[in-house]
Amino acid sequence: MRRPSVLFALLLAVLIALAPGLALARAGNSLSMGSRGSYTYSAPPSTGTAPYAAPMQRSTTLPPAPRYGTPGYAQPGYGYAGRSPFMSGLMGGLIGAGIGGLLFGHGMFGGITGFGGMIGFLLQIFLLVMLGRWLFRTFFGATAFAGGGAAGMAAAPPRPMPLSALPPAHPIQIGPGDYQTFEQLLTAVQAAWSNHDLNTLRAIATPEMVSYFAEQLGEQTSRGVRNLVTDVHLEHGDLAEAWAEDGREYATVAMRFSMTDVTRDGSGAVVDGSLAERVTATEIWTFLRVPGGRWVLSAIQQAR
Repeated sequence: MRRPSVLFALLLAVLIALAPGLALARAGNSLSMGSRGSYTYSAPPSTGTAPYAAPMQRSTTLPPAPRYGTPGYAQPGYGYAGRSPFMSGLMGGLIGAGIGGLLFGHGMFGGITGFGGMIGFLLQIFLLVMLGRWLFRTFFGATAFAGGGAAGMAAAPPRPMPLSALPPAHPIQIGPGDYQTFEQLLTAVQAAWSNHDLNTLRAIATPEMVSYFAEQLGEQTSRGVRNLVTDVHLEHGDLAEAWAEDGREYATVAMRFSMTDVTRDGSGAVVDGSLAERVTATEIWTFLRVPGGRWVLSAIQQAR
């Protein structure tokens, strides 16, 4: 009788361990989400607390569109390389026929005899020039001719500007009072998360972040569990960057903090975590405010 009970207990433990969402815990479910203005998809600078930050997994900010800023470059899809399949097949057939003529000793198009021979000769010259260009581009990395023109030659598609090429924003100064506010927000967000208090979260986080929190808390309710993060203590923090853009100010801070993090079921039993053991997490939080206003949480990124 004892053995089936032990097996059932082990099975239950495995199911709890594998249940989605339970092991993620704390506010944000250990995801990278939110917005950092024009730097949303650029990694925050490395700090002693968090050398690397995971890229955003969820954000309402759209990635910057590729910018084709080099004069004279044509848009992709034009020029010889972008011709229709019919033209590509025709050119391939001509080249194949010419090569066949060479192999059988008749020249590419049977020599120059009359008007048709002259056309064949001109086609030979044209094909040899195109073949030479293709070989040069393949082995020497050269691009096709730029500009439109009668020949219709176009440049190779230009490379999009990297995200690192975004224009720098204006740096701002962060003082002791700001750091104190960041620590208070860390604690307040975890407390509101534990209490499923969306009203408080709306007062201390952006609507985007509140929408993510509401979705995650709804998943907890559906599973019949509740994650409780208590006794949060900031162990160490570093400012990664602070800047102003478009009438808003941002501050990204790497924070290492400890806490008691447990998940209980509907009966109050602990199904994940431990009341007797503190855990430590390192995350990069971005805060936002209008000049002279109060800071609110705008993004959370995981350290890696």
